[in-house]
Amino acid sequence: MKLSDSSVSIHLKQIQKTFTDGTLALKPLDLDIHAGEILVLLGPSGCGKTTTLRLIAGLEFADPGGRICFGDQDVTALPVEKRHIGMVFQSYALFPNMNVAENIEYGLRVRGEKPAERQKKVDDMLAMFDLQAYAHRAVDQLSGGQRQRVALARAIITRPRVLLLDEPLSALDAQLKKRLRGEIHLLLKRLGITAVYVTHDQEEAMEMGDRIVVLDQGEIAQTGTAEAIYLAPESRFVADFIGRMNYLSAHVQQGHGALVLNLPEGQSWTLPPGILPDFLPVSGEVTLMIRPEDIRLETETTDQAAIAATVVSGVFLGDRTRVVAEIGPAHPQICVDCFSRRAYSAGQTVFMIPDQSRLIWLNTEQQ
Repeated sequence: MKLSDSSVSIHLKQIQKTFTDGTLALKPLDLDIHAGEILVLLGPSGCGKTTTLRLIAGLEFADPGGRICFGDQDVTALPVEKRHIGMVFQSYALFPNMNVAENIEYGLRVRGEKPAERQKKVDDMLAMFDLQAYAHRAVDQLSGGQRQRVALARAIITRPRVLLLDEPLSALDAQLKKRLRGEIHLLLKRLGITAVYVTHDQEEAMEMGDRIVVLDQGEIAQTGTAEAIYLAPESRFVADFIGRMNYLSAHVQQGHGALVLNLPEGQSWTLPPGILPDFLPVSGEVTLMIRPEDIRLETETTDQAAIAATVVSGVFLGDRTRVVAEIGPAHPQICVDCFSRRAYSAGQTVFMIPDQSRLIWLNTEQQ
C-alpha cells in the first residue's frame, strides 16, 4: 500500500488561536509542511503544539485572518470530516464494543464502501501491522503496543491526505516507546504520507521527524532538522529543551580578538581569534554553551588548555558516566558525559577540556 500519490503539502498562514476566555493559545504563525514529510511539533505543556494540530485537523478553528491550505485547497473553514485526514490520539480512542478488525474497518463502513472492498483493505492492514492473529480479539484484551498499531491501521486505511498524531506513545513504557517509534517512522516513510506528530519528548522528536518545530509560548522558537537544532540552537530556550546544555560566562578582550572565560579561583581559558563568530562584540559579556558529550575529562593536567574542577557526583548510566563538576561556588555546575569506564567520586579533582569546534554562542538577543 502506497499513499504518496494522495499526500499533500500543508500551509499555515498567519494562524492564530484565541479561546473564548481570552487566552491567546497561538500567536500568528506561518508554517509550510512538505508533501510526504514527517514534521514534529515539540515543546512543553501549554506551548501551542496540540492547538496547532487541532487547527490543522479542523477540530478547532483559527481566529479570522489566518489560512490553512492542503496543497492548493483552502480548508480553513472546512469541518474535520471534510478534510480527509487520519488521526491517532494519545488514548487511541478505539471502540470497546468492536473487535480489532471492526475497529480498523470503521472508517470504510462510514464511507459506504462495499463489503468485499472493505474486507480486502482490512486484510491488508492486518498483514501490514502484524495483527492477523488478533483480528477477532476485543481491543481491551490487547497490549498497549497492539492497541497503538490498531489505531494507526484505522487511521490510514481510508488513505488520508494527512496523518495527525497527538502524543501517540505517551502511555507506553520506555522500552516499548523506543521500539514503536522506530517502526512508526519506517512505516510512514514507506507510505510517503504527510504526517504531523506532536510530542514533548525530545528524543522521540529527533528520531521521528524529518524536521522539528520547537514551540514556546504559542510561537515558533526554531525550525530545522534534529541535527541543526541540537548543534546550533538559536535561543537559550531551545538549547535547554533539546538535550542537556552547559553555560559559561565569557568576556571578549578588546583589541585582542580573543575570548577569556570568567572563571573563579583565578582560572582563565583563552580561545584563538579564528573560532569567534562574527556577531560577538569587540568587548563585553557573552554566553558560551557546550554539550556534556563535548567535554573531555582528565584526572591529571595536560598540555592542552584545561579547566580545573571538583567532582560533585558521578552516575553510571550504562553507555556513559554522567559527571557533575564544580569550578567554583559562584559558577554554575558543569555536566560532562564520559564514555570511558572510569569511575569518578565526589571531591575528586578533574580537568575539563572542551572541544573548541563544538562551542555554541548566543548573542544578547538570543538569550
